[in-house]
Amino acid sequence: MGDERLHYYGQHGTPQKYDPTFKGPIYNRGCTDVICCVFLLLAIVGYVAVGMIAWTHGDPRKVIYPTDSRGEFCGQKGTKNANKPYLFYFNIVKCASPLVLLEFQCPTPQICVEKCPDRFLTLLRAHKSPDLEYYKQFCVPGVQNTKGVTEMLRDGDCPAVIVPSTPLARRCFPAIRTHKGVLMVGNETTYENGQGSWKNITELVEGAKKANVVLEARQLAMRIFEDYTVSWYWIVIGLVIAMVLSLLFIILLRFLAGIMVWVMIVMVILVLGYGIFHCYMEYARLRGEAGSDISLVDLGFQTDLRVYLHLRQTWMAFMIILSILEVIIILLLIFLRKRILIAIALIKEASRAVGYVMCSMLYPLVTFFLLCLCIAYWASTAVFLSTSNEAVYKILTAESACPLAGKTCNPETFPSSNESRLCPDAHCQFAFYGGESGYHRALLGLQIFNLFMFFWLANFVLALGQVTLAGAFASYYWAFSKPDDLPAFPLFSSFGRALRYHTGSLAFGSLILAIVQIIRVILEYLDQRLKAAKNKFAKFLMTCLKCCFWCLEKFIRFLNRNAYIMIAVYGTNFCTSARNAFFLLMRNIIRVAVLDKVTDFLFLLGKLLIVGSVGILAFFFFTHRIRIVQDTAPPLNYYWVPILTVIVGSYLIAHGFFSVYGMCVDTLFLCFLEDLERNDGSAERPYFMSSNLKKVLNKTNK
Repeated sequence: MGDERLHYYGQHGTPQKYDPTFKGPIYNRGCTDVICCVFLLLAIVGYVAVGMIAWTHGDPRKVIYPTDSRGEFCGQKGTKNANKPYLFYFNIVKCASPLVLLEFQCPTPQICVEKCPDRFLTLLRAHKSPDLEYYKQFCVPGVQNTKGVTEMLRDGDCPAVIVPSTPLARRCFPAIRTHKGVLMVGNETTYENGQGSWKNITELVEGAKKANVVLEARQLAMRIFEDYTVSWYWIVIGLVIAMVLSLLFIILLRFLAGIMVWVMIVMVILVLGYGIFHCYMEYARLRGEAGSDISLVDLGFQTDLRVYLHLRQTWMAFMIILSILEVIIILLLIFLRKRILIAIALIKEASRAVGYVMCSMLYPLVTFFLLCLCIAYWASTAVFLSTSNEAVYKILTAESACPLAGKTCNPETFPSSNESRLCPDAHCQFAFYGGESGYHRALLGLQIFNLFMFFWLANFVLALGQVTLAGAFASYYWAFSKPDDLPAFPLFSSFGRALRYHTGSLAFGSLILAIVQIIRVILEYLDQRLKAAKNKFAKFLMTCLKCCFWCLEKFIRFLNRNAYIMIAVYGTNFCTSARNAFFLLMRNIIRVAVLDKVTDFLFLLGKLLIVGSVGILAFFFFTHRIRIVQDTAPPLNYYWVPILTVIVGSYLIAHGFFSVYGMCVDTLFLCFLEDLERNDGSAERPYFMSSNLKKVLNKTNK
């Protein structure tokens, strides 16, 4: 034993040199993965630069306030459109394009008008008639009466047709109504498109729907906001109740974890037993009935599945399957009972650790705040990038010999420019929303970079939280006399070590995960594009790729989580920590599986109890079904708004508490495995595990 005490079994199962000075998280450590830290800092600098460029070119007011094709706001004081508060679309049908949702603009000329049109009228009818002056309200300002209809349409001066419209959020939309189940605009079911042909009103409906999607969302948001203003304090009370219940559940796990686990196992055995009994009773009941002895093979496939329930062979098959499951579960209990006891003891120990490091329960607030910053920066940058598009005007001419045809132009300066003199018949007409500069061509790439950086920074924030919590709980486990040897402020010390020494390792792990996530997003985009395709092999390949990368992301999350625990304890780099954690878990794979399933069950039970209890209470309160406080509940537009808010908030609160608890369980488990391989209970190498764990394993310190 003398020489063997100097070694313990480390990575790959090979003996490693024993370090007698190891007493938990190492304080004398160095910086790890410095190159990744530098890459992260450079990427953040680039991300800030992208944000500044987007903020320079974009204007988020375009999402909310109407602007004409020249980028001027309608109804804004101090501008030439101050007395023109409404936006008019030349061709509302073009708003049915999906570009509306991507670029916040309809690909049709738009002008600001004093009021929306109130009649059907085409330019062809209005020209050379008293209605022309009325029609000119909806043409580009300054259009000349001397122009013919063809010239006006060619130059984009006037719309081909106007229809009765109503203002909605300061935009003119066709006044669509339903009469006896028939869609109508005004009193018509069709309209003339101004070019001699007639169109169905449904085409206007499609265009108005797409152009109106943001506006309907805005109205809904206003009503929801009103509900929040009158119910916010009751929502806060509901969330406080969820917080108290979450804390109580974690505290009770110290005393009830074993009872809940064994009750769950017994209930599963009893349910399976009743299933076997029920199958036998049905099998016996069908004896002698006509047609019940037909075999499943002879019956073949039937679309009505109830037919199979009249066969004795069906119930025999059910009984055999349930019996096999019952035997498997009983055998697993017999052979894994000790590992189940270890899992229960670790869960109880985690509850004690959280009790001694109570400030760890508040750390999810730090993670939530940092994630909110990441989300806010990503969302604002995405909006600024999306609103960077400008109206592009092109030189169009009937003469194909004009060398300037297709070039960009400025409609305000075009009449007096050299281009108009070189091509007298040319005109500057609206073409599309976008841009032809290098910045506009790079917008898609910038949006992808924006999303990638969001994934990277969000994963970094989560990794920082995991390392911080792991370091604090590892300090508890490796305290020989608990809690007397627990260092002061373990959470703050762990947070400082993570930022000072391991920013690079956290950046490395989060970078790997971000790359996989951005690939998954690209695959989802390609899958949407392939939905219309009829190539079955391409669809099959895309499905396989999506499945593989989903599994890869899950595996990387699992590996990263355990690597961060090893980083918090030993201060090694990411690759070394991931390798050591992986082989340590593989050497104890059965214990890992048992602990994982037991904790998953307890967390699921806890979330269901907390969210269900608070959600039911909120439902009865906001729907005025609790007589005692019936008059206290506020009147609402949508009673589901506060109820859903309370349910989602309760889930997030419970998830935040249980994420801390889950990290505690995982950290103690890895430390427990290290303790078993590193120490033997002798005076030189005593076990650091708690007395309950030593009792379960029949271990003692000499």
